[in-house]
Amino acid sequence: MSTYRLDKLFAPRSIAVIGASPRPNSLGLTFLRNLIAGGYEGEIFSVNPHHVEIEGRPCFPSLSALPEVPDLMIVAVPPARVLGVIEEACEVGVSAAIVATAGMGYGANSLGDQVRLAARAHGLRIVGPNCIGVLAPRVKMNASFAAHSAKPGDLALVSQSGALAAGLVEWAAQRHVGFSAIVSLGDKVDVDFSDCLDFFAADAGTRAILLYIESIDNAQKFMSAARAAARVKPVVVIKAGRHAQGAKAAATHTGALAGSDAVYDAAFRRAGLLRVLDLDQLFSAAETLGRQKPFPGSRLAVLTNGGGIGVLAVDRLIDLGGTLAALSEKTRAALDAFLPPTWSHANPIDIVGDADPARYAGALEALLADPDNDAILILNVPTAIAGASDVAAAIADVVRKDRSKGYRQKPVFAAWIGEDPDSARVFEEARVPHYATEADAVRGFIQLVRYREAQEQLMETPDNLPHDFVPDTEAARAIVAHVLEQNRRWLDPLEVNALLKAYDIPTAPVILATTPEEAAEAARPIIAEGGTVAVKVLSPDIVHKSDIGGVKLDLTTEEAVRKAAAEIFERAARLKPQAHVTGVTVQPMVRRAKARELIVGLADDPSFGPVVLFGRGGTAVEVINDKALALPPLDLKLANDLIARTRVSRRLKAYRDVPAADEGAIALTLVKLAQMAADLPEIRELDINPLLADHSGVIAVDARVAVAPETRKGSGHPRFAVRPYPKEWERHIKLRNGKTAFVRPVRPEDEEKFKRFFEKITPEDLRLRFFAPVRDFSHAFLARLTQLDYARAIAFVAFDDESGEMMGAVRLHADANHETGEYGILLRSDLKGLGLGWELMRLMIEWAKVEGLREIDGQVLRENSTMLDMCRSLGFSIKIDPDDPELRLVTLPIAAIEEPGKLAAPA
Repeated sequence: MSTYRLDKLFAPRSIAVIGASPRPNSLGLTFLRNLIAGGYEGEIFSVNPHHVEIEGRPCFPSLSALPEVPDLMIVAVPPARVLGVIEEACEVGVSAAIVATAGMGYGANSLGDQVRLAARAHGLRIVGPNCIGVLAPRVKMNASFAAHSAKPGDLALVSQSGALAAGLVEWAAQRHVGFSAIVSLGDKVDVDFSDCLDFFAADAGTRAILLYIESIDNAQKFMSAARAAARVKPVVVIKAGRHAQGAKAAATHTGALAGSDAVYDAAFRRAGLLRVLDLDQLFSAAETLGRQKPFPGSRLAVLTNGGGIGVLAVDRLIDLGGTLAALSEKTRAALDAFLPPTWSHANPIDIVGDADPARYAGALEALLADPDNDAILILNVPTAIAGASDVAAAIADVVRKDRSKGYRQKPVFAAWIGEDPDSARVFEEARVPHYATEADAVRGFIQLVRYREAQEQLMETPDNLPHDFVPDTEAARAIVAHVLEQNRRWLDPLEVNALLKAYDIPTAPVILATTPEEAAEAARPIIAEGGTVAVKVLSPDIVHKSDIGGVKLDLTTEEAVRKAAAEIFERAARLKPQAHVTGVTVQPMVRRAKARELIVGLADDPSFGPVVLFGRGGTAVEVINDKALALPPLDLKLANDLIARTRVSRRLKAYRDVPAADEGAIALTLVKLAQMAADLPEIRELDINPLLADHSGVIAVDARVAVAPETRKGSGHPRFAVRPYPKEWERHIKLRNGKTAFVRPVRPEDEEKFKRFFEKITPEDLRLRFFAPVRDFSHAFLARLTQLDYARAIAFVAFDDESGEMMGAVRLHADANHETGEYGILLRSDLKGLGLGWELMRLMIEWAKVEGLREIDGQVLRENSTMLDMCRSLGFSIKIDPDDPELRLVTLPIAAIEEPGKLAAPA
């Protein structure tokens, strides 16, 4: 449902408290008193059949007895009565409910599930059960049982824990940090993190969103909402239970390494969220984001009256991966002019312990003018010479003066050791982020730097994949289908070898032998060429071969191979008598003296589905635990980022007499695995260990693959948290001139194609499409057109089959509720009249129908008669925009279109 009716939750015209009571310390009385004490200006109704008056206000016996239908109700009744209250609310038309009651239970047929189903049937939105409520300070609404109300501000807090939400309210009250809203989600039977992310992302009064997460129920919905929100404002997340999971029993190294928290971390990274690890960091982020917008650059200048505290700040900066700014010669000269000769003459800028307000102010002015730093941290250690609050006032005056200049201001952070209350008030009034310690201040600075870097990464254009990478998906699907038909979980080595070959992943050849003699014969040509041989047991019941001595390496003669195979058969029969042994595999030993042993693979997370793993390989892979995870799908940019997050990435570089490994080949292998996961949802675990990498490329030495039937249905990959490229929508269309065009969904790497496309659009056609002259085709502008979340939007791009040039594009963005979509279309100015626009519109309508959208909307300039004529032919209704007579609003009910592909084109 997403944002549907959430406006009634955060800005209701009236509220009813169900279960209001005069009993001291009861939930009903606490909610009622908090609403009244908070100054809520709408109507407040008490509902309880056992009372006629509470707190001097009339009390009504039921919802239906109220003089009006409230927008919001607060439910504070015993669990057995909640369902009846919800059903009555649905009958009278209440829009939203906060259910504070605990003990509703989970799962099918629980009270919580019955409440969810009853509410959903009538569009009633529910926060909870088992929550402390909602605070919306802008409308003076404290619909919670938190001890105090929150100050108005521009931070939104969404917490799965009511206690943490209440605690943050108390912390914020002391620090004068304000909120646009605070939501305690509780058991999340309806309103969840995704809904709140969508709502606050679009809320002009919210500048940043804070999340406290214990678990995610719908990963696809969450990732779509989180990616959308993080593109427009900072989202900070703290995840509880980082080490709560027990040791996972997994059959592959990949499965063992892909722990739950590591997957959450990969999800947050993919979405562009800023993760913090504890409440201190969350509070630090709240302090920073409440007063400072993200800024370009990462070079920090430290201004202090104490050398020791300045050095500690620099140490913390380096620990967190920050950059210490240099001092320009011009700035040194400016500081020399008024600072005592004993100042540090370097960063940190120690202006000596007797520094007064004037000295601080002058130094800050010089640093603000220095182009060699991007932000300034000011530290103050109290002395008897200069009052801390006087120094703070001088700093605040300089900051205000700098802001008045009108251009982008350089951020200033402050840490007054000892937390002087008077200084804190000065900084709060000046909206300067301030902290109790130098470490907190540096962390606040780094958090903003990391957020900005995450945004830049979200907007980066990935590299193109090689054109010769065309996986044989049909062969791969046949292999998996054959294994499943035999009710097997594990592919045998020959099948694994064929699967990797289908995705062009280099691997050592594998030969099956069912007797020692066959093994010797298979080894003969390898040994004849001077190679050595590995012999391994082949059994679906023996996954870890080395556990039974089922692996023999470095065999150099046929007799040695024959003997090794015989020993393997004997040991398997003795140690695993119940195992079915197919035979042994014979492989050439891969010798690459200067290669690095890596591990790459796929694992299946219960919440986020398939994940891709990369790290240092070998037999001690779990002990070394040098790995990183990413959610598929991947492009080369994301794959290289995955590699860079490991320690082994440094060993991939050249050192001494060892040439650099081919990182491009490693990254491409990761992309291929991600594509395999998208094409073959039946894969549950895949392990290549080791993957040898050197200057000549990569080769898979050993690999294991486990599969299971895929039962879930849905668009795209049913278990991908991030919907992959929808290849099924690729097609060829025929134009009126007899030529054909290839139409496919847009890809992020299409940015350059769009740039060349716009060069062939007349200024008038651009004006008709964008309603204003367009001259700046910047990276940010083009990224918005090419980098789509396929779960929320689609753009179909048409290319000339002969020249490969882009001919036109149509796009449709669904709303957060996935009910309506807004479309836009643009064709090359020299290609009109070929029927291309009609074909693209028809394809877009087909996508909307498959996705279950209710209608398509659009805006068209009154003078764009060609577009309006096509809309009429397609069945759109057209009316004048009441807010702008030059615009026409066009609407197409999708239900009225039975088969979009059969819409007849106009003559």
